[in-house]
Amino acid sequence: MEQRCSAMSDYRWKHFAAMALIGDGVMAILRPEYDAQAWNVGPQEWKRLMRLLRKHPGLTRCLGVAEVAGGVWMALANEKKFHRFSPPPKEDSPEIPESEGVVPIR
Repeated sequence: MEQRCSAMSDYRWKHFAAMALIGDGVMAILRPEYDAQAWNVGPQEWKRLMRLLRKHPGLTRCLGVAEVAGGVWMALANEKKFHRFSPPPKEDSPEIPESEGVVPIR
């Protein structure tokens, strides 16, 4: 049980990190100047890098694409690794018919 709880906590943190990477990457793609400005805090070298990225939105967008790809890869790899700790689905659990709870779009 202890290993399962630890694995679940590890899974959640890695999943959260992947979501943050994906979200920041999307923002870098959509609004590169604003994304670079949002991270313009910290050591002088980091601020210099953020100013450079703000001046080069194409480069910032490319890094955003890499961030999204890395975040998706991280989430999928984490999911695959986590599922070895997951219990198998219960055979006696009731299945919901496809028609229940589905509202047709008109």
